[in-house]
Amino acid sequence: MTNQASTCRTGLPFADTADAVGSLAEACTVIRRVWTASAPFDFDGSHVRVGGAFGNPKPVQRPHPPIIIGGRSAAVLRIAAVHADLWNFPGGDLDDAVRRSALLDRYCTEIGRDPATIIRSMHVAVSYDRPAAVREAISAAVAAGFGHIVLGLPAPYPQGVARWVVDELIR
Repeated sequence: MTNQASTCRTGLPFADTADAVGSLAEACTVIRRVWTASAPFDFDGSHVRVGGAFGNPKPVQRPHPPIIIGGRSAAVLRIAAVHADLWNFPGGDLDDAVRRSALLDRYCTEIGRDPATIIRSMHVAVSYDRPAAVREAISAAVAAGFGHIVLGLPAPYPQGVARWVVDELIR
């Protein structure tokens, strides 16, 4: 496989993993600079190239809006260590999430970043039939250091689902 993007059946480009991860890292660098640079800048990376880039007006959040990076691979965790304000584990096994969080801590330490500066987030699948199990999963994730929870609500959505989430899961 080459580092060139191939085309999937829909005609949209499909980058291999190494290419996609490299693009993400460079995009994070450029986005942050667009949000914070006081003068136009050039960027000539392997994946992203811009000339005279400048964003105005600047974002309201200071120093910039939070950068959220989700994923579980080591390559994505290395990018999160450098760029993320919030890292999202895409759900599943809590033990794996804890191991990946520890790996993120290690990558942060290697580059001299305080791991505590990255908020840990986790996707939790919702079962409308088992709210107690969902509450237990949320509690376990929070106890494991994941202070930001993303609830995955399955379709079809029952009537009054937002109220149900508040009453049954968040209370």
